[in-house]
Amino acid sequence: MSQYAHPEVVVDTEWLENHLHDPNLRIVEVDTSPELYKNAHIPGAVFWHIFTDILLPDLSINLDAIAFANLMSRSGITNDTTVIAYSSYPGTGGWIFWLLKLFGHNHVKVLNGGYQKWKSENRPLSPELSTFSSVPYQAKTPDPQLRVLPSEVQASMNRKNSILLDVRTPQEYSGEWFFNQPPKKNERAGHIPGAVNIEHILTFNEDGTFKSLPELKSLYESQAITPDQEIFPYCAIGGRSGYIWFVLKYLLGYPQVRNYDGSWNQWSRLSNV
Repeated sequence: MSQYAHPEVVVDTEWLENHLHDPNLRIVEVDTSPELYKNAHIPGAVFWHIFTDILLPDLSINLDAIAFANLMSRSGITNDTTVIAYSSYPGTGGWIFWLLKLFGHNHVKVLNGGYQKWKSENRPLSPELSTFSSVPYQAKTPDPQLRVLPSEVQASMNRKNSILLDVRTPQEYSGEWFFNQPPKKNERAGHIPGAVNIEHILTFNEDGTFKSLPELKSLYESQAITPDQEIFPYCAIGGRSGYIWFVLKYLLGYPQVRNYDGSWNQWSRLSNV
């Protein structure tokens, strides 16, 4: 992992097992259902539900600083706590990294390989629910340097040095699917004109870990996505693209990357595009 542009933001399973009892460390499991967490999770991990703790009912990301501060507070996380993010799906940790950075939390790392690799190595798991006393937490307003608005996406379509990166499945990109199924009435499927499609799962190894720096460089440079350009990744609801923001900015060191967190959920509903 030392080969990455910012190796300090990635931890492996061995490191985490050796630091499970660090008093200033909080492990956060993020998923769409608590069932897996209830059965067996990394000891000491607190659970965040994607649909109730992170997303609003319309599937947009909750960007309210007070709501975020409350989530951190009830998770026993102070402004100085180091957060280790993971999920049963490896890319989610990178999305949570983006979310915490968005609200100004500087101490956050991603577990390489997530739950998949941890379990495959027979590392300790716990069935006991992890709860913590609430602690003071102060969140900053969302950092505009980490996200892009639809008006900026529109403006970028006419700039040679800007790239829209669609990280969804080929079926979503082609319009065959709207999210994970064929579009229903009034759902507009497809992609933003000019967007390049590189599915986010191409950045993983079979064990859920990140591919090496040379492999990642080859993946993106083969599609003319280079560090000298401004890159706006997007997906369906901003999660997969938040992960690719992490890959491009922290693993590859690309300087000009902002997540279009509104993504297709927002773009497909705009009447003027």
